[in-house]
Parts: sequence; C-alpha cells; structure tokens
Amino acid sequence: MIDLLRIASQCTLCAERLPLGANPVFSAAKSSRILIVGQAPGLAVHRSGIPWDDKSGSNLRDWLAVDQAQFYNPDVFGIVPMAFCYPGKGKSGDLPPSKECAPQWHQKFLAEMKQLELILLIGKFAQDYYLPSDRSTLTERVRNYKKYLPEYFVLPHPSPRNNIWQAKNEWFKATVLPELKNKVHQLIS
Repeated sequence: MIDLLRIASQCTLCAERLPLGANPVFSAAKSSRILIVGQAPGLAVHRSGIPWDDKSGSNLRDWLAVDQAQFYNPDVFGIVPMAFCYPGKGKSGDLPPSKECAPQWHQKFLAEMKQLELILLIGKFAQDYYLPSDRSTLTERVRNYKKYLPEYFVLPHPSPRNNIWQAKNEWFKATVLPELKNKVHQLIS
C-alpha cells in the first residue's frame, strides 16, 4: 500500500487540463474499514491538501456523526474520490471529475484495502461508476439505499448547494441519515 500511496500522490495523468495543476488529494490505509468515494476535491481542498476540508466535509461528518479525529483516521475511513485533483470551476459549480482517474486508481486501491466493510458512494458520479447497470436517478437510489447494502451506502453530495434537494426530500434526514449513522457506528466501534 505504501508504494501505491506514493505513486498515486505523484499522479499527473490529466495535469495539462487542470487549471491549478495536479495536486492529488486522497487518504487510505490497508486497514481502512469504510471507503468514501466522492466526486473530486474542491478549491479549498486543493489548497489545503486535506480531503473534505470544506463545508461539504463538515456536513458529511455531521451525517456520519463522527468527529475529525475519527474521520481523518485512515484505519477507519479511506477517502478515494472519483478524481484526485481539483477539476476547475464550471458555470454552476465545480467541473465534473476527470474520467481517467477512477479507472486508473480505484481497483488498485480496492485490491489493497482488504478490511473494507462498506463503501459510501457520494453523488451521481460515484454511483454511476460503481453501479453502471443501475439507471435509477440519484433520488431513487438514495430513497432505495437498502437495495445496495451491505456493500454500498448511496448518498447525495453533502454540498450546501444540495440544501434545496434535502428540503424537497425530508425523508432523507428522517430515514436515511439515522440508518447511515447506525451502520457507521457499528463498523467503527
């Protein structure tokens, strides 16, 4: 795993298309129990080099009911986004994650992480990649999250931009989040 972490941290696969250059941001260990697969680092994360070091990360930690020490312990949580580098800004938020990154790295990380018990698929890009034959919408997937257990737990992105989605789908906070917190705490206790 040490070699994989070193090599992946030096990746420049799509550097020429990145507005701020390559700066791979991820975290993992052989002993990670839960894998978080999100989209790609945002600008704040690109600058800090710390995964989920922004408001989305704060929201995600609230959803999981974990503190920063637990969240950033790679023995508990591996964090391997769909793309490791900040993709740049689009018209309505960040650009989509690079399509080259996940095929290049994810299977290599999964092969090393033998203790994984759960993969959190956060957002449409992660869900489409890991559930390629499932044509459901994100809302349908999240509503039917039990269908993907025990391997995957599907979630919307915790970005503040998704507050409107959460307001329209109150069942998410009432039904899905308590189950998520329970599942995570069973695995980390």
